[in-house]
Amino acid sequence: MKRLKLYFHLIRMDKPIGILLLLWPTLAALWLAADGKPYWTLVAIFCIGTALMRSAGCAINDFADRDFDKHVKRTAERPLTSGRIAAWEAIAVALVLTVLSFLLILPLNALTKQLSVIAVIVAGSYPYFKRFFAIPQAYLGIAFGFGIPMGFAAVLATVPPAAWLLLLANVFWAIAYDTEYAMVDRDDDLKIGIQTSAITFGRYDVLAVMLCYLLSLGLVFAVGWQLGLRGWFGAGMLVALCCALYHYRLIRTRDRAGCFAAFRHNNWLGAAMFGGIALDYALR
Repeated sequence: MKRLKLYFHLIRMDKPIGILLLLWPTLAALWLAADGKPYWTLVAIFCIGTALMRSAGCAINDFADRDFDKHVKRTAERPLTSGRIAAWEAIAVALVLTVLSFLLILPLNALTKQLSVIAVIVAGSYPYFKRFFAIPQAYLGIAFGFGIPMGFAAVLATVPPAAWLLLLANVFWAIAYDTEYAMVDRDDDLKIGIQTSAITFGRYDVLAVMLCYLLSLGLVFAVGWQLGLRGWFGAGMLVALCCALYHYRLIRTRDRAGCFAAFRHNNWLGAAMFGGIALDYALR
């Protein structure tokens, strides 16, 4: 049981914010692709698959960063970094979770399975982008948003342009919220040489976050409007915009606690966007 508890913390099941940040855009894609009426079996598959793949990604991330995390106060006590589990155990956990997630999508069409392979490659390679890529959060946005084209593919057996625009919106959203997250660790990341958007943007970090929010929300609004969503969708987008403005209040002084609070609050921004989409379809 003690070992299972360590694995539980390895895959961050005690911190479900990461699952939710993947889940909201995935659910939005399913609702948009199915005109608000996705099969509940499909919803269940994607919900469970999102949790499994996010957990696998955490294990891979900790494996890749095991020599860096020991120098960051917030991550020094993670199970792998602190030596309480071995590196091979993190790989084994990631493999088991990945296989389970692939078994989930076996009933789905061939395109969805093909996209899942790309999703695994992107998720597995993301941690290494921090070694050289100036804004790895953009790559994270692809990894966190790949449920969008997969959701459209599962419903329509094709990926329309709207899905790719939503994926781009997710990239901007991920840059915004993960820059807030990176602002918490900026000093430690500078010491150990990891690239983050908070370092790349420098003194323009707050401005960059807010611009990314506007681009993300603008793209989602444009796609929803093009697909015929109106009143409740607009209300949800307005709530999401208010969330983004609230985040500005939290991060403008670059206080660590405020930046971390803004990152966590993105759950409500994502929930507002999805809620607006779901309500607009349900109350027609």
